[in-house]
Amino acid sequence: MSKERHAEAPMTVHQATYSLLRRLGLTTVFGNPGSTEEPFLKNFPKDFEYVLGLQEASAVAMADGFAQGTKKPVLVNLHSGAGTGNGMCAIMTAFQNKSPLIITAGQQTREMVLCDPLLTNRDETVLPRPWVKWAYQPARAQDVPGAIMRAYISAVQPPAGPVYVSIPLDDWDQPALGEAVIRTASARYSPDPERIASFAERIRKSKNPVLVYGPEIERAGGWDAGIQFAERLKAPVYISPLTDRASFPQTHPQFRGMAPIAIGPLSQKLKGHDLIIVIGAQVFRYYPFVAGNYLPDGAELLQVTNDPYDAAAAVAGDSLLSDARLALEAFIDAVPSVTSRTLPAGVHVAPKLPATPNNPLTALEAFAALSELRPTDAILVNETASNFGDLIQFWPIQKADTYYTFASGALGWGLPAAVGLGLAEKKTGTGRPVVAAIGDGAFQYSIQAIYTAVQLKLKVVFIVPCNGEYAILKEFAVLEKTPNVPALDLPGLDVVSAAKGFGCTAVHANTTQEIKEAFAAALKADGPTVIAIPIAHQLRPLVPPVE
Repeated sequence: MSKERHAEAPMTVHQATYSLLRRLGLTTVFGNPGSTEEPFLKNFPKDFEYVLGLQEASAVAMADGFAQGTKKPVLVNLHSGAGTGNGMCAIMTAFQNKSPLIITAGQQTREMVLCDPLLTNRDETVLPRPWVKWAYQPARAQDVPGAIMRAYISAVQPPAGPVYVSIPLDDWDQPALGEAVIRTASARYSPDPERIASFAERIRKSKNPVLVYGPEIERAGGWDAGIQFAERLKAPVYISPLTDRASFPQTHPQFRGMAPIAIGPLSQKLKGHDLIIVIGAQVFRYYPFVAGNYLPDGAELLQVTNDPYDAAAAVAGDSLLSDARLALEAFIDAVPSVTSRTLPAGVHVAPKLPATPNNPLTALEAFAALSELRPTDAILVNETASNFGDLIQFWPIQKADTYYTFASGALGWGLPAAVGLGLAEKKTGTGRPVVAAIGDGAFQYSIQAIYTAVQLKLKVVFIVPCNGEYAILKEFAVLEKTPNVPALDLPGLDVVSAAKGFGCTAVHANTTQEIKEAFAAALKADGPTVIAIPIAHQLRPLVPPVE
């Protein structure tokens, strides 16, 4: 009997990569499988989960929501250049949301790339730019695990964001160099002490400061520190224009709403303040153009951001690079409690509802009905651009990590992101319901993501205010003086039938009573529900006048 020992088969790149992904905790994979990805997906391990999106943009946006909900990096697998192209809008949004996505994409066989066969990803590192932090195709198969490790480090370093690795399909069966080396890197950095001291001195000397809080505060876990610093300073607080996170309780007496989204109105709103302190935000995220001074006369500006790009792009003021929470904590230590000012009184005015409901209801009436059943721990996803002002009146954000929207201005993110957030709640065991308010026009961009919510039985309620138009574009047309723009009406959309086609529970709700009944049932359901609410045609000023 032969006693020969058979040499163990060498570890393959496929085995080394999955071992690395497992050790990094990247075991939930979002994607839409294609031919160039099948060698990566073969013999898919039982301890991994593949989350199918029916279109790549939905897969990326779901991963974005999941990353924000779990506060961890996430793996996305796209189909060569075709799938990357489909996913680019969502990749752009993830970049501006500063979500750490490790995006891998299949590439044609190395031996054939030279002759440009079908589905070759030409100039593979160029296509995703400038909306990824790093893009790379390994020079040899053995470098695939190392490239993914580097991508992970790049994705989590501040500012976090998506990265991209293109991988030829024949790399996976090649022999590996062994287990990949695991590396770690800091995901936060503290402020320069001298710069903090300088900023703190200017804050102490200020007579009438104002705070503008941005999304980096919430992403850094600085919600409580932001409250403490605001109360210590006794200054009014605005959230930054078009912010994608809340970062301050909107029921707090110092809260003053969102700063105007245009140059002139923002400057006018902050008139009278001698120091504008922007923490965790751009200076500023403007849109559209309304001329005016960038800062009010006599005002100076201080910015704290973890993004060198945003610091360089600021239109005014002095910048400090830092994690927002660490900077807030440093300011709390360096700036004494103000005794020369009293806390500003709250300015909240309760919205008025008509004694007799409109028919159809206004957006304000619809959101008022929903708010009566609002769970205290519910997560809100917003993609109803023209109705956001009404929504937030009856759904003020009071807790950290309960409000999400898109930083890019590109529609189609909200529905799949809500699916990703719902999956995050399910995976973490928190179980908070996700309520996504999405306009009937925006709903069409990524409607296929409903299928994923149904298959995974996620607790997501989609509220769809149906006005049959792109109302936000009609408001732009008024501001920009562009009459008779075509294709701004959307007749014939049937949101309920479309949702049912993907297997989702879906209902029309025309009255406040029907809204409450449908919402109550949706909150008890085991899976997702779509509630379509016809609302009245309303046009509001895109940039409200500053009082």
